[in-house]
Amino acid sequence: MELRDAELVWAQSLPPRRARHYLWSRRWMRAVLAELFAMPPEAVPLNAPPGQAPFLEDPWGFVSISHCPDALVVAWAPWRIGVDLEQSNRAIPAAALVKRFFCSQERDALSGMGAEPLRQAVLHHWLLKEAAIKWQRGSLAKDLAFWCCDPIRDRLIHQRDGAVVQGHCLQQGVWSLALVADEADVGVDGNSMQAAMTCLI
Repeated sequence: MELRDAELVWAQSLPPRRARHYLWSRRWMRAVLAELFAMPPEAVPLNAPPGQAPFLEDPWGFVSISHCPDALVVAWAPWRIGVDLEQSNRAIPAAALVKRFFCSQERDALSGMGAEPLRQAVLHHWLLKEAAIKWQRGSLAKDLAFWCCDPIRDRLIHQRDGAVVQGHCLQQGVWSLALVADEADVGVDGNSMQAAMTCLI
C-alpha cells in the first residue's frame, strides 16, 4: 500500500480523470518523501486532500507541489516553502498580464522589451508570484495582483500585508521553476535556499 485510506476515499469522489491525476500525484509525493524520511510511503505524515495545499504534520517540515501538463515537482524544506513549475516555452499574453496584474515598479522595469524577452521576463515573474502564493497559502484570484517582484533581485513583497519572501528560479530541461521562502528563513541573499529538496518528474 502506498496511499492512506483517506486518500483512496477522497479519490472516489472525484471525476475519473481527476481521480487518476490525484492518486498519481499523491503516490509520487509519498515516494519522494518516503525516501527522504526513510519510511514506508503510507507512513509519511502527509495531509493532502484534493484541491488543498498539502502539508506535513509537525515537526516534519514543509512541502509544496506544482505541475504542468508533462511534469510534477515536489519541494521539501525545514521551513515554509512555495514552488511553481511551467514549461519554459509556454505561450502567455505577456503584455496583458503586465497591465492587469503587475505593480508599477514591475511595469517600469519591463517597459520597452521586445515580445520574446518580455514573455521570458513575465514568465519569470509569474513563477515567483505563484510560488509566493503557495508559500502564503493564499489565492491566485485574491493575491496575484498584490505580490510585486523586485526588478534587481528575486525578492517579492506583498503590498497589502507587507510579507517579504526570497525567490530562486531554476531551469531543468524544458521546464522552469521557482522556489520561494521567507527571508527570515533563507537570508536576504537566498543562499540557504539550497537546503530545499526538489524532485521533478
